[in-house]
Amino acid sequence: MNPLLCDFLIYLEKEKRYSIHTISAYREDLETFFEFLEGIDPKNVTKEHIRFFLGHLLRHGMARRSVARKLASIRAFFKYLLHRGVVEKNPAWTLRAPKIEKKLPRFLPMEGLIRALESMPSQNPLDIRDRAILELFYGSGIRVSELVRLNLQDVNLEQGTIRVQGKGGKERIIPLGKVTVATLKTYFQHRSALGPSSGESAFFLNAKGHRLTTRGVQTLVWKRLSLLLHQGNFSPHLLRHSFATHLLDQGADLEAVKELLGHASLSTTQIYTHLTSDRLKRVYQQAHPRAESSKRG
Repeated sequence: MNPLLCDFLIYLEKEKRYSIHTISAYREDLETFFEFLEGIDPKNVTKEHIRFFLGHLLRHGMARRSVARKLASIRAFFKYLLHRGVVEKNPAWTLRAPKIEKKLPRFLPMEGLIRALESMPSQNPLDIRDRAILELFYGSGIRVSELVRLNLQDVNLEQGTIRVQGKGGKERIIPLGKVTVATLKTYFQHRSALGPSSGESAFFLNAKGHRLTTRGVQTLVWKRLSLLLHQGNFSPHLLRHSFATHLLDQGADLEAVKELLGHASLSTTQIYTHLTSDRLKRVYQQAHPRAESSKRG
């Protein structure tokens, strides 16, 4: 691996405190770029090199969103080199990413999701754990990476709060509703049945008594929701989207939702307002006597 790339990845881990998955994505993007350059020293990379690389990816059928991500990785890498004094300018700085269509996040209907959660079985400790996990996703909007990092000391069931470590190592305190707290308390009472090893600090455990992995949580969410709601592509992030959308539907303040989700920018949270405004438009079209006046006349 190029020594400068190695230094950059260490910087992302130690100083930016990015997650393993984020660092892995940067590494993949930049290794692909340097393989394409065939040995060109990063100090000699120009805007034309990068533009040709991006065009090559598009010509070979790569999705615009993926190409845009690779450009973002290249831009961040050269920004790091610029700050270190390795290069005199960032060759990717003025390059524009290919235009991509913004996909509105999917979410589940409130009534159907609540019915599904309330109908979950509770016959054994794994059933109880999975109910608690789904309730926590929907009741707090946390990311899957934040859930698997939860330790016992991060969950305060008396105060009804959890402390999570978000992107970039930023901590936030999230309040929980009564239903979520109740399911977490029930799980905690059965946690020892999963056989935690001595000193295991993870709040959520797998069947062997160890900390759950991201993949393990993704799998159990998919299996549980598939059984309850049948068809669909179910994921923890779908519950996060549902959490945010339902809050805004019920009149929650956008800034408050931003803080709950752990977004760095309000613009990231604003995408959910498109979902709620679309719903309001449909309600208006269906209910208001003047909405379809041209057809009534």
